[in-house]
Amino acid sequence: MNFTGVNYVAVIIAALAGFGLGAVWYTVLSRPWLHAMGKTAAELKQTTGPSKVMPFAISIIALLIMAWMLAGLLGHLGDVTIRGGVISGAFVWLGFVITTMGVNHAFGGAKPMLTLIDGGYWLAVLLIQGAVIGAFGV
Repeated sequence: MNFTGVNYVAVIIAALAGFGLGAVWYTVLSRPWLHAMGKTAAELKQTTGPSKVMPFAISIIALLIMAWMLAGLLGHLGDVTIRGGVISGAFVWLGFVITTMGVNHAFGGAKPMLTLIDGGYWLAVLLIQGAVIGAFGV
């Protein structure tokens, strides 16, 4: 896979779009997400210091890597369009994200609602990232 032609502006915008989506997604779904996690809002508010910041840092790094890999995949496939990006994002989600998440959640004893909420978020992220990368080109 050749990454020399990757549009890094598109990668950064796609990652930031996914991060912004997460803020909206988990704000809107905070109550069912907390319930599915078996936690309360008060428990999360007690987190301080690096433990509070680390999930956000990991998230933005993961989203940058995800967007970079999706851009490389789109460039490799050659269908660098909004449609191609969205379709590729959906295939990546179906083939790799929801399958591994489902297995991990099943063995971890997570509630199915957690898989639906988190899986839905990652589907939306990959669709948005695919659209952004497809629109900007690789």
